[in-house]
Amino acid sequence: MKRILLFLLAAGTLTAQQPKITPLLSKDLTGIPGKEGAMITVEFAPGEVDPVHRHNAQVFVYVLEGSVVMQAKGGKEQTLKPGDTFYESPEDVHLVGRNASKTRPAKFLVFFVKDKGAPFLIPVK
Repeated sequence: MKRILLFLLAAGTLTAQQPKITPLLSKDLTGIPGKEGAMITVEFAPGEVDPVHRHNAQVFVYVLEGSVVMQAKGGKEQTLKPGDTFYESPEDVHLVGRNASKTRPAKFLVFFVKDKGAPFLIPVK
C-alpha cells in the first residue's frame, strides 16, 4: 500500500494539505486470476480538492464522515453525506472529487477491484 502514497507523490497530486490515505486490506480474488480487491480510507481536509483522474478499476465509495462532492465524466455532480455511495467504472474519468466543507474534514471508504499490482490512481490532463 506504500505504492499508493509513492504514486501520488510521483504524480504530483498532493498539495500542502494532503489527503490522509490509510490502507486497510489488499487480497487476491479467488477464482478471478490476476485481480485483487483493496480497501483504503481517504480523509480530506476542509476544502481539499482532488485533481482530475481515473482508476482503471471498479471503484466503490462509501462516505463515513462529513460530505464530499463527486462527479464522473458524463454524470451529474453529487454531494454525498455519511452513508451515501458512489461508483466509478474502469472507463470513468473522475472530474470532481472534493470536500464539500471549508471547515470540516471528510472521510470515506474506497473499495477497488483491479488488476493485481496496478496503480490506484492515474492523473488525467
